[in-house]
Amino acid sequence: MPRYKILLVDDDESLSQVMEYNLKEAGYEVQPAYAAEEGLRLFPQADYALVISDIKLPGMDGLEFLHRLKTLSAQINVVMITAFGSIEKAVTAMKSGALDYITKPFNKDEFLLTVQKALERYSLYEENRRLKNELGATIQRRQIITLSPKMQKILEIGEKVARSSAAVLINGESGTGKELLARFIHFASDRADQPFIPINCAAIPRDLLESELFGFVKGAFSGAQRDKRGKFESADGGTAFLDEIGELPPELQKKLLRVLQEGEIEPLGAEKPRRIEVRIIAATNRNLEEMISQGQFREDLYYRINVIPLEIPPLRERPEDIPLLVKHFLKIQSPEREIKLAPGVMEELTQNIWKGNVRELENVCKRMTLLSQTDTLQLSDLPWQVKSDKSTHFNLPFDLPDDKLPLEELEREVIVQALNKYEWNQSKAAQYLQIPRHVLVYRLEKFNIQKPEKV
Repeated sequence: MPRYKILLVDDDESLSQVMEYNLKEAGYEVQPAYAAEEGLRLFPQADYALVISDIKLPGMDGLEFLHRLKTLSAQINVVMITAFGSIEKAVTAMKSGALDYITKPFNKDEFLLTVQKALERYSLYEENRRLKNELGATIQRRQIITLSPKMQKILEIGEKVARSSAAVLINGESGTGKELLARFIHFASDRADQPFIPINCAAIPRDLLESELFGFVKGAFSGAQRDKRGKFESADGGTAFLDEIGELPPELQKKLLRVLQEGEIEPLGAEKPRRIEVRIIAATNRNLEEMISQGQFREDLYYRINVIPLEIPPLRERPEDIPLLVKHFLKIQSPEREIKLAPGVMEELTQNIWKGNVRELENVCKRMTLLSQTDTLQLSDLPWQVKSDKSTHFNLPFDLPDDKLPLEELEREVIVQALNKYEWNQSKAAQYLQIPRHVLVYRLEKFNIQKPEKV
């Protein structure tokens, strides 16, 4: 039998000790408290399966205690204890969310039977939640189509860290699938039945960003005719996904730091902060460390969000994923048709650089499917000009050395000489080398080739 944790709140020390003894004898772990205020302090410190509370307590009574508990955890099961002559209060408690009640005086068997029923309900809820979380994680996992060992490793790490509340920072170029990974982590966690709120920090106008993130109260500014919950408050209990966090203005970086450090938000115009419990997953395609050195990003915030760093490789570094993704996108775009690829099309798609990554590949598949006149996509359907299949054979103007040949250095030198030949006109140099211009640009970045100042 699982060792369930029970919070027992009763100011009658003798009765509380008897109940505690009976519960421990039955195999439960018990934390006693002798006032509602003490119970509220202890409740967040452990995962309690059940709370047992007397209705009549000194200071805050049991009904107010029940209300406060439900604001902390809507799902917590609470059994109330009441005197025989105060059953109407127990009925009120049931209407306010209590699971059951038991009247004093009661015997051991009656008490333990009530506790057992409450814990069976808790066990059923936890099992349903576990199955729901597993299903949600499986569905999200299937959205990430990959054979890449690098991506498989990232998903393994993501699944492990999902069980914690640690902040995650996802790095990767635009279009690599950062939000898909964030959703996977959320749905693999215990928060899967709570909100997942995506926030694109670059898409929200700067003058609206603070109110969108933190909300506002009525009268906070002209036009604020009612209270509005911000994105963080909407994500309470769940996950807030901050996409393009590098675009967050410095003044809001400080407020985000407070969310991470204190678990508090301060809506515009509010007299006091509000407590929230939210997991932060951030994503960026910018170099935050470089931004820190330039004074554009807070170093303390960076270390707060970079607890678990995950780097999604660009599509050009995982070409084994391209055939799978192409088939997936073609099926989505035209489920009623069986789209095929003519010889050479998949090879062209695989060899492309894909600076827009998976998003660019998806758009190309969509365009080809919509514009093609047949169910077989041809090379002519590609949105770029395909070079001739006829190879030009020529003899190298030098003999291969007997020792090692540094191919990358040789490639770099050929590119530099081609650019010099055409006075650094990239289009002409690319045509001369028989490669698309964007491939030449990628090679320039790869080899850090820069145009001389005097050319």
